[in-house]
Amino acid sequence: MSRYTDFHEPEGLRVRGTVLVVPGRGETQATYTRLGSRLAADAYRVRVLDAPRVAPGDVAASLEHLAADLTAALDTVVLARPLVLIGADSGAALVSALLQRGDTTAPWWPEAVVLAGLPSPVGADAADWAAELDIRTTCPAHRAVLTDDTAFERGSLRTPLPPELTTPTPTDLPRLILIGDQDPLADRPGLTAAVHASPRSRLSTVRDAHHDVLNDRQHRSVAAEIISFLETLGNGLVPIITVESSAW
Repeated sequence: MSRYTDFHEPEGLRVRGTVLVVPGRGETQATYTRLGSRLAADAYRVRVLDAPRVAPGDVAASLEHLAADLTAALDTVVLARPLVLIGADSGAALVSALLQRGDTTAPWWPEAVVLAGLPSPVGADAADWAAELDIRTTCPAHRAVLTDDTAFERGSLRTPLPPELTTPTPTDLPRLILIGDQDPLADRPGLTAAVHASPRSRLSTVRDAHHDVLNDRQHRSVAAEIISFLETLGNGLVPIITVESSAW
């Protein structure tokens, strides 16, 4: 597989920003074809990286490797601001921890971040592939993508992440956190507390979604939520549209 998978904005449209996607445990670049295509259709330049490794007992090294990977990913892309990082599962946990270092001069330092499926320190109770699929998603198309991907690492959710990667922390950076309300790996109270302590953070819970919240049945609505968040970046984080009156 290529080092990156790129999704380009439609020809003739002004690029609205650059998005780097950091996959999670077991996932490959192919996992995010659907999301990348959808964001690119809205004129965002999207690049999907390989899933970062979490070095056992050496979180610092894992963060250094991710920082190097993000820097390398930007070396060969025409950067259009804002730069946004999207992380899923362990990718989200590593991105979150990397941002806590506050290295604002790094070339990969973003204007905003989207963290999806942030896991708790507990590994998944998945005895086999069928059980892991049920934890991840009920979307038939996504289940087929994962099952048919020979590079996908099955059973990876059973390996818990170090506690220092799964403790939600406040931040001043604009941040959208996405979790499924059927995700058994989500630490919802911890995420809620972290968001309440961060005035520029938002926690969005996706109804009936599982751990792979970016790719579950609700993927269109989730992509729309991400686009809506990105649109607010140029508007002082004030929503473009607010509901004044509604009967539902």
